[in-house]
Amino acid sequence: MDMKIFLKSGHSPTLLASFLYFDISFMVWVMLGPLGVNIANDLHLDHLQKGLMVATPVLSGALLRIAMGLLVDHLSPRKAGIIGQILVLLGLGFAWFHGIHSYREVLALGILLGVAGASFAAALPLASRWYPPAYQGTAMGIAGAGNSGTALAALFAPGLAALFGWNNVFGLVLIPLAMVFVLFIALAQDAPNPPPPKTLPQYLAVLKDQDAWWFMFFYSVTFGGFVGLASSLVIYFNTQYGLDPKTAGLFTAACVFAGSLVRPLGGNVADRVGGVKTLTIMYGIATLTLFIASFGLPYAWVTLVFFVITMLALGMGNGAVFQLVPQRFRREIGVMTGLVGMAGGVGGFYLASSLGYSRQMTGSYQAGFLIFATLALLALVGLSRVKRRWRTTWGASYLTDARI
Repeated sequence: MDMKIFLKSGHSPTLLASFLYFDISFMVWVMLGPLGVNIANDLHLDHLQKGLMVATPVLSGALLRIAMGLLVDHLSPRKAGIIGQILVLLGLGFAWFHGIHSYREVLALGILLGVAGASFAAALPLASRWYPPAYQGTAMGIAGAGNSGTALAALFAPGLAALFGWNNVFGLVLIPLAMVFVLFIALAQDAPNPPPPKTLPQYLAVLKDQDAWWFMFFYSVTFGGFVGLASSLVIYFNTQYGLDPKTAGLFTAACVFAGSLVRPLGGNVADRVGGVKTLTIMYGIATLTLFIASFGLPYAWVTLVFFVITMLALGMGNGAVFQLVPQRFRREIGVMTGLVGMAGGVGGFYLASSLGYSRQMTGSYQAGFLIFATLALLALVGLSRVKRRWRTTWGASYLTDARI
């Protein structure tokens, strides 16, 4: 791909603003995971409570993506992003001043942090609407590389908690949040000629299309696996291998950085060879590595290798899914981003909560990993069923110059 042509085809400042907004929001969204060991020790939480604690922001963010998608279409991606950032700033400021003193308050904070997770439904349409179909995968991949914020949380939150206390981390994170908020207002612009707002029945009508459900399922595996692992691995490495929170955070950051940084690559590869082919390979890899990792390998560094490979596959899969979605639902991209993003969050909630439940009920994480590996295998089978129809209908060469 000619990068000069790509840069000229859209609006680079908005693409940068989308990435920064996505990045810092995702850092906030999953921060209970890296802080989970410290919070659980102080509040005396069991394995099931720890699993639900890190899974609650994921579920909240999933559901709020629908609301954010509606705001995107009825206001604009830029205005929706500004509203979301203000809510997160105010909520974290309150949590910092008031303090978190109980399990219920942790869950309430987790629900609030879901607003940051809903940034997905604003950041991606903000970037996507500026770019033509042939560059959708690359543009969405660059904006979606804000997934790397989850790695920043794993990298810095445990160390900051050790130095200043975990509750003060909520105050410290307000600094980068405020900086990105100012940059977002200065750089982001809405694309011209947005699609007209739709009524609620029109939004729900998209659910009558089976392709909408396929995309929701596919993303529940790729993004669900990514964010579920990002939220859970600090606790997993601490519980399974006895690593201290800071070291467990470094291990988790390595996994998440791998999955985040290849999301643009996944979109770019999908632009070149097709989203279906890219997803087929990625689901196969994720199925195998999750299956192997489920057996509780004897050394933490060996497990780390398998989780890094898993996150590479899932990260590229995230980019590939969103190379395909705008081709199929270009005029409904706002609501589809919200729906598909919601499904991804639900998948992440399931994985994070099931790991805690599995550990609490059986004394092992294996069942949680094996079930998710089975879901990845089912996604692979489902993709093989729809690919021919996709390539001969909306993905036919006489209808689009994008590879399907």
